[in-house]
Parts: sequence; structure tokens; C-alpha cells
Amino acid sequence: MRFTKMEGLGNDYIYLNGFEPLPKNLPRLALEVSRRRFGVGADGLVVVRPGRRGDFFMEMYNADGSQGEMCGNGIRCVGKYVYDKGLTKKRELIVETAAGPRKLELHLGGDGLVEQVTVDMGAPGIFAQRTITVEGKKIEGRPVSMGNPHFVLLCEDPAQAPVTTLGPLLERHPSFPRRTNVEFVSVENERSLHLRVWERGSGETLACGTGACASFAAARREGRCSPEVTVHLPGGALKLRQEPAGRHILMTGPARTVYEGELSNFRLTTKKG
Repeated sequence: MRFTKMEGLGNDYIYLNGFEPLPKNLPRLALEVSRRRFGVGADGLVVVRPGRRGDFFMEMYNADGSQGEMCGNGIRCVGKYVYDKGLTKKRELIVETAAGPRKLELHLGGDGLVEQVTVDMGAPGIFAQRTITVEGKKIEGRPVSMGNPHFVLLCEDPAQAPVTTLGPLLERHPSFPRRTNVEFVSVENERSLHLRVWERGSGETLACGTGACASFAAARREGRCSPEVTVHLPGGALKLRQEPAGRHILMTGPARTVYEGELSNFRLTTKKG
């Protein structure tokens, strides 16, 4: 089984060609191959399938085998995958996801391969601030939907935020029956945000495209930033712009192929317990 390892700002996924036969147990496969040191190592698995109404369909799984609705960094890499591999000659695509269709614009580098991708991430669903009690402490944040759930916390310095301790507690808090992604974001100025993310099903990642958009939407609701910002994450920066009329967020960032590989005689282990 051949695969392609790809990343957007260090948010890495294993890509499979869904036009070809694949193993039946994809959630288990995602769990096994995503394991760092014991598998290929990634934040999850993405299968590129034929589109039903769009050009292609992105089926994604988190590193724990759970299925996700949408991934901003992952969908940029889908655009690069299908163009660079000759599955399409189009530079404007519709990629379907479990969160609905997304429009992609592909930007080529000097080698004729995709270097950057702009994604119409849709209009965010922004909800009222909520106060949640975690281990006796009250945590205030704003739920935001980008087709997948987010809980955005404004803070002074994400570098000092308790991402790895508070993040998993909020992810699985009873207030979020589907679990949630958790963003720790600071507003440097009206055009610059800094962000760390605890991703549902994957833990802390170097970048999260939907998380960047959710944080941008929350900061916009607070009147803290302009319609165009740069979001700085541990893995790099994303450019975000909100359309004044439709409220859609346009995200532009890199997509990179790390390497191609083949799983030979790969067997899924039996789950214990």
C-alpha cells in the first residue's frame, strides 16, 4: 500500500489514494500508522476519494482513529496531492468534506508544483461566551464552529498557556459531547494573532487551520482585529481574510510533500482490552 506523507506548517498527515483498493478498517489503520516511532508518524490519516458533487472528497481520521469533519492544513495538502499527481489539471477545485464542500485555489511554485493553497473555509458559527468549571476553576471561552467544534480562550501568552494540561480536560469536558478542539490565542495587534492548539483526537499540533480560523472569528467578534490577519502558530504562519459580505474566511498557507512510501506486509495489531 503506497502512501504520501504531507504537511502544512508541520501539521502532518498520511495520504492514501482512495481511487485504489484500501484496507477495510481505516480508523484502526489511522491509529496504527499515525503512531510516532512505531508507525509512519502523523497527526492523522487522509483518504482522497472521488467527489460526489465536487471534484474530490477528503475523508480524514485523527491520530486516535476518530473521524474528523474538516482539517484546514489537511485540505490544502489535498489540493497539492491531486494536482501534483496529475489527478486534475484544474487550479480551482471543490473538495467535499464531512463539514461540507470547500473551494480551493492552487498557487504554483517555480517548479510547476503546488506551493500555496487558498481555501474558502466558509462562514464561522460564533456562539456566546461560556464559563466552564474544570477541576474547581472557572474557564471562560467562546465556542466557534468551522464545521468542526472549537473552544477559543483569549490569553496573554500562548507560550505560557497550559495547553497540554488544560487542553485535554476541555477536549473531553461534558459540556462538549462530541469533544472539542481548544485554542489558546493572544492578540498582538489588529493584524497579528499568536496561537497554540490542542486538537481533538491528536493532542497539541504545530498548526491547525480550522483552529486559526476559529480564533480569528472569536477575536473579530471581540473587535480585537481587522478583516485581514496573520496567525502565527508553532509551525509557521497563515494568512486569513474575512469577506465583508458573505463572512466567509479565506485561508492561505503552504502545502508540502515530505516523502512517498510503501507499507509492505503491514498488519493491524489486535486491539487489547
